[in-house]
Amino acid sequence: MGIYQWLKQLLSRRKVSLSRPELGKRAEREAALYLRRRGYELIAQDVRSFFGQIDLVFRKGRTVIFVEVKSRTGEEYGSPTESLGARQRKRLIRAGHGFLAKKGWTESEVRFDLVGVYFDKEGKMVRIEHIPDAF
Repeated sequence: MGIYQWLKQLLSRRKVSLSRPELGKRAEREAALYLRRRGYELIAQDVRSFFGQIDLVFRKGRTVIFVEVKSRTGEEYGSPTESLGARQRKRLIRAGHGFLAKKGWTESEVRFDLVGVYFDKEGKMVRIEHIPDAF
């Protein structure tokens, strides 16, 4: 085996690992694309307020949908959708209602969805799990 073939083989085994922030941003992009393809209109991304951060905000019909995106590169720590705790849900609800008040959309129907994005060890997206009205 020549040096070129040996290097090629060595590099093909190497894991491409994304940092947590990179993985999170990539998961948000994949979730946004997934939902837009299903007729959701993207209103805002990465909304930050005193109450907390909202990953994605969509509208479908009269409903404003706040989306929390979770990602995993394996299921040894559970699925992405299992990792949303009660405290985080409360924070997201407060942040969502604050967003609506700021926009003057207090009469809108509201929904909180959860999207789990699964990646393999090389960073390739494997699947997306969308849970409408998750909490």
